[in-house]
Amino acid sequence: MLKLIRIILFPIIPVYYTITWVRNFLYDKGILKQTSFNLPVIAVGNLSTGGTGKSPMVEYLIDLLRKTNKIAVLSRGYGRKTKGFYQVEVESNAHEVGDEPLQIKKKFPYVKVAVAENRVQGIQKLLEEEPWDAILLDDAFQHRKVKASGYILLTTYDQLYVDDMVLPTGNLREPKSGAKRGDIIVVTKCPKNLTQKDAVLITDKLKLASGQHLFFSTIIYDRQVKNKNSQIPLSNLKRNSFLLVTGIANPDTLISYLNEQQLQFTHLNFPDHYHFNDKDIAKFNTYDKVLCTEKDYVRLSGHLPEEKLWYQPIKTTFLFDQEDKFDSEILKRVEG
Repeated sequence: MLKLIRIILFPIIPVYYTITWVRNFLYDKGILKQTSFNLPVIAVGNLSTGGTGKSPMVEYLIDLLRKTNKIAVLSRGYGRKTKGFYQVEVESNAHEVGDEPLQIKKKFPYVKVAVAENRVQGIQKLLEEEPWDAILLDDAFQHRKVKASGYILLTTYDQLYVDDMVLPTGNLREPKSGAKRGDIIVVTKCPKNLTQKDAVLITDKLKLASGQHLFFSTIIYDRQVKNKNSQIPLSNLKRNSFLLVTGIANPDTLISYLNEQQLQFTHLNFPDHYHFNDKDIAKFNTYDKVLCTEKDYVRLSGHLPEEKLWYQPIKTTFLFDQEDKFDSEILKRVEG
């Protein structure tokens, strides 16, 4: 049904394309104002509507930078029921601050995390509180009001932005030409056995501008599934069929991984950032074990018994021994 609707809406593409192109043109020419800050601001985002692996990338950056730098993370807090600037606490809930910022805070409790739909005001609020060595902007590639000092653009291996089209028929938030703002472009969710030949083909396809740096990453799944009380081997779930609950943009990679592990499960798929209701919870409770993503876990924890609810941890890793080079590019923008 959704595919049919997108086909029907195809004639709207020129309108959406023109609006977003003109907006970018006005920012590029300085007609619309951008605000710069006297500290490194690194923006992470994508051209598409989601599912490119922003959360594990932000977590990778936090882990890299927090060792030697005092950093803060600012997100819009997509899906929250509040407005304005909010500091994210470990005890916050997803309705207040959004699921992704809460996931980050729970994983890095000593890192400052905040949400604000107006990123300029959000950064100003953070700077009023205390000095920072750097600020990470989560999902901010299209937030042109802030002039970041570095832009990381993510695109997935199986749906490169060059193969997509703008909304509403495609998934792009803006024309492909917006990719020129990316200092660093990361092709995410690559197969672990991606060959150098395939990487060269993708590189040729993306047609990077001078000065842009391209990296290839993949998702690593932890062998242990966790909840706030304990962890167990994923293989333990082989004993019985379990329920997989996903409320993310694209669960295909996770489903493929679980199938590779020869696990038996029932999958219930929900929209990205979905807020589960009482009827959903009651249905989940009919299963002995429920597995979800870490982002879904922050929305489900407390609504199901912890001995029943588990999440699958993931992390980003780079292919072709590119990790040191990627780290160097980031540290150069923050410390150099």
